[in-house]
Amino acid sequence: MAGSRLPRQLFLQGVAAVFMFAFASLYTQIPGLYGPEGILPARRTLRPQGKGRWQQLWETPTLLWEAPLLGLDTAQGLELLSLLGTVLALGALLTRPLRHPLVYLLLWAAYLSVCQVGQVFLYFQWDSLLLETGFLAVLVAPLGLPPNHKQAPQGRPGGVSPHEGLPFWLVRWLLFRLMFASGVVKLTSRCPAWWGLTALTYHYETQCLPTPAAWFAHHLPVWLHKLSVVATFLIEIAVPPLFFAPVRRLRLAAFYSQVLLQVLIVITGNYNFFNLLTLVLATALLDDTHLAATSSTSRRKRTPSSFTFHQFSQWLKMVTLPTMWLGAASLAWELLTALWRWVQVRGSLQKLCAAVPLSVLGTATVALFLISLVPYSYMEPSSHGRLWTGAHRLFGTVEHLQLANSYGLFRRMTGLGGRPEVVLEGSYDGHQWTEIEFMYKPGNLSRPPPIVVPHQPRLDWQMWFAALGPHTHSPWFASLVLRLLQGKAPVIRLIQNHTPSYPFHKQPPTYVRAQRYKYWFSHPWEQGRWWRRQWVEEFFPSVSLGDPALDMLLGQFGLQDKSPPRARGSSNTLSQALHWIRRQLSPLEAPTLLWGLLGAVGAIKVMQALLGPQSLPRSKEEKHKPASQEDSVAASKQASPAPNISSSSQTPRRKKSP
Repeated sequence: MAGSRLPRQLFLQGVAAVFMFAFASLYTQIPGLYGPEGILPARRTLRPQGKGRWQQLWETPTLLWEAPLLGLDTAQGLELLSLLGTVLALGALLTRPLRHPLVYLLLWAAYLSVCQVGQVFLYFQWDSLLLETGFLAVLVAPLGLPPNHKQAPQGRPGGVSPHEGLPFWLVRWLLFRLMFASGVVKLTSRCPAWWGLTALTYHYETQCLPTPAAWFAHHLPVWLHKLSVVATFLIEIAVPPLFFAPVRRLRLAAFYSQVLLQVLIVITGNYNFFNLLTLVLATALLDDTHLAATSSTSRRKRTPSSFTFHQFSQWLKMVTLPTMWLGAASLAWELLTALWRWVQVRGSLQKLCAAVPLSVLGTATVALFLISLVPYSYMEPSSHGRLWTGAHRLFGTVEHLQLANSYGLFRRMTGLGGRPEVVLEGSYDGHQWTEIEFMYKPGNLSRPPPIVVPHQPRLDWQMWFAALGPHTHSPWFASLVLRLLQGKAPVIRLIQNHTPSYPFHKQPPTYVRAQRYKYWFSHPWEQGRWWRRQWVEEFFPSVSLGDPALDMLLGQFGLQDKSPPRARGSSNTLSQALHWIRRQLSPLEAPTLLWGLLGAVGAIKVMQALLGPQSLPRSKEEKHKPASQEDSVAASKQASPAPNISSSSQTPRRKKSP
């Protein structure tokens, strides 16, 4: 059996990196999104209703309830949580002692707290995915040193905890749910573009924030786009069951297929930390042997036979429950393997110490698996109704904690007749209008698409969703218009961080309106242009401050400032520190800040490798641990047993899921 210690460490580092990016990206946007002068002030979301403290915390689980005790308002509490989350995640990424369950529990609790008040700007699948992954990291992270095994069963190295593989199996199950559901919903949606294999002829130019490479991908031959759709279906539907294959090479092939898909998405689209998080989940398909040596895999593509939606529905009904049983069987194997490892532990005290974490984590793993079956079955209604009622009750109890979620990316392809885009305009006289250009979303026809990953400009993303329907489907848009008419600097910095680039930086516009356009990528022969567009209709009427139409919309959606926020206490030391940090970081654009963090991590890692080599301490420990993996491998290569290695370590290794 190949171990999974290296993949688990890689997973924990990856989760820490994603948390760091998520917190840092959100921090740069808090004043404009959630501050007192923001689009959706966070103070409106937390209003005590006369309930007990613990009941209030259980129903709305957020640490921000305690912000007033620190002399902070809700927005300042958000800033504090984001800064602490960034620093804590950075520490876990750099130092192994901080990859502790308590650290990941704090990261998960901080991000859950943020999401509770994030409103529509944090209603993204990757936010839910990060919460679910973060909670799994709490279980995967080692609590302490593993128990001492006096013999290495089944040829495994000594010192392997019986329970260590159980939580990591949940990571593989989450990856399966994510990818399999994402493939299935493309077909259950009956989207003609997916069924006709033409989705990628639209996707590159209609996705929220394309990269420059998306322009080139869009102009590839149609036959290649169709072949890519077929490959996507294979990777998302046919490959995921191989995550549980007993044959190691099948799991590795499945891993590299997922890596291929995610890397191609990163190249052609700005999907913030989502692709990195998916790759982090894919580490559950690896093992120590593979990470310790270089190996190669091959890929092949096949063209499927055509079939109807009815046939697909019947197929989905037929396979949904079996995939659950596949997961249950794989989990049962993991439980039996853990139990076998526990049986091999020598000594009553050591066995008792190993039994406690095995019982706790085994129970937690089974419970989380049962909970996850409920959102997983959403994609097939009849299977959802046939689930055990206990699973439904358990899921309902903890649903607000977002421990398990349903997923389904790119369900339907939008913009088949052109990419809808909302363009804001301002004017001083109501006759001459000036377009308000955003930093990231398409607007100027001559500006190339930006590269902003791993940052997520959440206002730009919501502008993309707003363009898909009337403005009344996006209530926050009226509040955005109000803030622009008021000339609120925090909101303006969401649109243009460099203030002189904002056309109304000297004086707010008297009137603001919005137009809906359809955008397409430019043709290859159009020099100096990346986009072309056509006006469609007025999206939001011209309004000014005090306009009855604007006031009616704000009142209808509960966005009027009936009670102004209390003044922030300048004497509060913590508040002053937060204000100073904000003032130092505000000149930096968010992508620059995130890439700076990444560069700092890389530099520190290099310094750690140069100044703190681990080879000497490890070699000394090996003198006292003859059952280690290195000795076992060396013994097998030299065909002579090393001293003090038990005979059980000479048995052939069996293939299993990591």
